[in-house]
Amino acid sequence: MPPRRVITGRSQEPRQRFAEELRLLRSEKGVSLRELARVVGWDPSQFGKMENGHSLGSPEIVQALDQYYGTPGLLLALWELAMADPTQFRERYRRYMSLEAEAVSMWHYATCNLPGVLQTPGYARELLSVGGLRAEDLDAQVEARVGRQALLLAEDAPQFRTILSEGVLRTPLQEPGQWRAQLQHLQLMGNRHNVTIQVLPFSAGLLGLTNTDTMFLRDASGQTVAWVETGYSGELAQESAAVERLQLRYDRVRDSALSPGESRQFIGRMLEEASCEPST
Repeated sequence: MPPRRVITGRSQEPRQRFAEELRLLRSEKGVSLRELARVVGWDPSQFGKMENGHSLGSPEIVQALDQYYGTPGLLLALWELAMADPTQFRERYRRYMSLEAEAVSMWHYATCNLPGVLQTPGYARELLSVGGLRAEDLDAQVEARVGRQALLLAEDAPQFRTILSEGVLRTPLQEPGQWRAQLQHLQLMGNRHNVTIQVLPFSAGLLGLTNTDTMFLRDASGQTVAWVETGYSGELAQESAAVERLQLRYDRVRDSALSPGESRQFIGRMLEEASCEPST
């Protein structure tokens, strides 16, 4: 079969296509960034970043642009495709991201950091910053990471369980207000019917996954794979014997964790402690 002929000549990459469409619509409207900002709201620099592909913006901004340009739902649909596009993540994560999008259930264990699907923008920004991400790439990567939460908010969202080492909750952000917002977000997400959060206390001692962040993904056929990550690299385990060994270790971690109810109380105490600290 011959390759499909490109009719429009526009980009086939979701993020670039979204930026391209924004530039085209504004050009056809004959307005400047400053004029656009005056009518729609927000800072003109925000629209500039979106048209350059450096930022995707928020759904509120995109909906306002849809209304202004008379393109009901078009820009929002392109925005959703761009947010879900795995190519905006680094190469080694792309296969994992594709599998994550197809998962019907997910089990996670965190040793040091919160999982991306539960991070607030403030948490993601600080974590990516200290990880050495270049400043010009920061906004795009924060948006991409936070956008992954849509996976847990969809109507057909997968069942998600995370076990957080106590150390994750004992490592606050530099900005107390941002840390409180993150803890509140954990409480909110933990109340969803498809999300279970458990805390592994220090008193549990050493366990088989002590220094390894792990995510298990099960698809509709029942096949399970595991993504194992350290601070420097990640590896996808697909061979059944390796996955079973990891699952056994995970089960032992879960057996030692606080119950979901006890974990909610633990996070509540952490929030009370954080609320007592003065903001800087």
